[in-house]
Amino acid sequence: MIQIKTVTTKQDLKAFVHFPNVLYKGNPYYVPQIESMDRDTLRPEKNHAFEACEGKYWLAFDENGDIVGRVAGIINRKYNEKSGEKACRFGWIDFVDNQEVSRALMQTVEQYAKEKGMDIMSGPMGFLEFDAAGVLVEGFDQLPTAYGKYNAPYYEQHLLDIGYAKDVDFVEYRILVPEVIPERYARMSQLVSIKNGLHEAPVRRRSELSPYLDGIFKCLNSAYAQLHGFTELSKGQWDDLKKQFLSNVDVDYVSIVLDSDDQVVAFGVGLPSLAKAMQKANGSLFPLGWLHILKALRKNDTIDLLLIAIDEKYKNKGVNAMIFHKFAQGITKNGIKYIESTRELEDNTSVQNLWHYLEHTLTKRARTYKKHIG
Repeated sequence: MIQIKTVTTKQDLKAFVHFPNVLYKGNPYYVPQIESMDRDTLRPEKNHAFEACEGKYWLAFDENGDIVGRVAGIINRKYNEKSGEKACRFGWIDFVDNQEVSRALMQTVEQYAKEKGMDIMSGPMGFLEFDAAGVLVEGFDQLPTAYGKYNAPYYEQHLLDIGYAKDVDFVEYRILVPEVIPERYARMSQLVSIKNGLHEAPVRRRSELSPYLDGIFKCLNSAYAQLHGFTELSKGQWDDLKKQFLSNVDVDYVSIVLDSDDQVVAFGVGLPSLAKAMQKANGSLFPLGWLHILKALRKNDTIDLLLIAIDEKYKNKGVNAMIFHKFAQGITKNGIKYIESTRELEDNTSVQNLWHYLEHTLTKRARTYKKHIG
């Protein structure tokens, strides 16, 4: 008999966050998240996403009192207003290979959604576009990237068996960096720059990013406005993202494209891969987790592409080439061998075309699902 318990205490939340580390212990492709950061994401007093969202979390227990599953129910009021849907998201979902467990968890979230007046279930998704989304359906022998998450192959069948159907797919590519990056990228970058009156922001160190942060914030909201699941970020939510990423940013993998008035019209951010370092940290920054991460930031052969955003006015004008050309300089300087694209919609050809002239392989696919419950 499976029992479902609502997460109400700090100890419950710790158990909720820790469960996948138990479920996937010893799995060479699972990357533990930093548990203290994951807990903060789920706490209203720590996450500005709760300005527009509400959430509830549950744990599943078996007859022995052992945790065998978890799930979150999230309602993003701002996105529902924008889309006109009455949707409840499910996320942070993990469970053992037992249909009784997954069914009990999802029935609990669906009941919560109905009580809140929702008629659609959608997920896995987080509060914001920048939380890991989707169930991994291809690439079970690959390490996750920054916006990725590992899960066992049985997840999809469990969801299909209880009435969920595919919504959208996200894909990830692994790009092999050649010994010499094709000259065409530099030429294309120069042509796009001249034709559109654009130039790269002169950022040489992290402290020089500050004057451009407000512009990046505006550009991000503009560029992502029509993306699946995205709602305009508030200033507080942007501050959360800055805290999460800015301390680790390497300006060799930051591109900020400005127009003739020095306004931000596009940007890209990459980060040395932290997957192996986070495996060594095993969910905690202390006592040595921070050291593993610091080493990975300083010496690495792989970078993850975190974000590429281009203002609507400059889309389809080749600005991606300018961003990649800036990355290419850092890649060459630091001896990077591989680029990992983080989860992007499968039809996002504007980004995928960047790799047209480089050896690249689709390595991972993640899927979100929908179910009408009204």
